[in-house]
This record gives sequence, structure tokens and C-alpha cells, in this order.
Amino acid sequence: MEQLMRESINRQSALASTARHPVTRFPVGIRCVALSAVLVLANLPAMVFAESSCSGIQVTIPNIKNSTGAVACALFESSSGFPTEFLHSATNIVMIKIRDTQARCNFLDIPPGTYALAVIHDENKDGKLGTNFLGVPTEGYGFSNGAEASMSAPSFEAARFSYDGQNLDLTIRLTY
Repeated sequence: MEQLMRESINRQSALASTARHPVTRFPVGIRCVALSAVLVLANLPAMVFAESSCSGIQVTIPNIKNSTGAVACALFESSSGFPTEFLHSATNIVMIKIRDTQARCNFLDIPPGTYALAVIHDENKDGKLGTNFLGVPTEGYGFSNGAEASMSAPSFEAARFSYDGQNLDLTIRLTY
């Protein structure tokens, strides 16, 4: 009898301590998922507000004559083929649809160096600058560094600019 009373008292004290200090056991899988969720949510503001790690050259082309066709932006790293042979000689080419007579070409992950840009408004989407029988352009064109075409296209040296590997915003206005 004495032993039964001791067991009864031990059970009561065990129940009393559990009632005062409840212990909840979750399976290991659920604990790992919960911990992962806490870590992800703790880092969420850093992920959401972090800037893109890809720096590059962003080219804005404003005041395009119309929204017909597309704009082709060609980035050259040497004078070879500049600016007429962009399909064969350009380092990077971006073809973008015109929206509300504006376009924006983005060149990402470009290494630091010296470059030149040639931009055309390819109204008929044939991949080249349209010209008349005299060779005068019939579609819009423009170059970096404000280089202008007089009797021929400007040289690479006239259109070149230095790029340090950070974000660079350029604006190129087209000539028609």
C-alpha cells in the first residue's frame, strides 16, 4: 500500500510539473523546416532591397520618329567593323521593340574597357540601316559620345567612351 501511495504521489507531481511547464515535442523534420523559414524570413529584407549584382551599360533612346520596327544597339570594343558591320563585328547586340517612341538597351556584365555604340531605328526590321540610292540613310541612326556622321559614319575614336565596370547610363539621340 505504501508503494502504491508513493507511485500515486510521483504521478501527481509529474503531472503537476507538466501542467506548469508543458513540453511540446515536434518531429525533427518540422523543426528543420521551421528553422529554415525563420532564416529565410530574417534575410528577406536584404534580398528584396539588394541591388542587382549585374552592372552594365544602359542606353536610352528618346524621341524616336515613330514606334514602327525596332531599335538595334550595337556595342563595339574596337574599330574593327564600326559601325556598319555590327552583325559581324559588334561585341554585343540588343534588338528592342519601341514603346511610345522610346527604347532602352541594356548591356549587362560588360567588362571594363573602351567601347563605342551604334544605334539604328530599323523601321523595316531587315537588320541593317536603310539607305537611298545615294547611300544616304533613310532610317534613324545615332552614336555614343555625341559622334556625328557628316559625309560618312564617325570613327570608333570619335564615338568611344571609357567604361569602368559600374553602372553607366547613356542617352543617344537619333538623326533622321
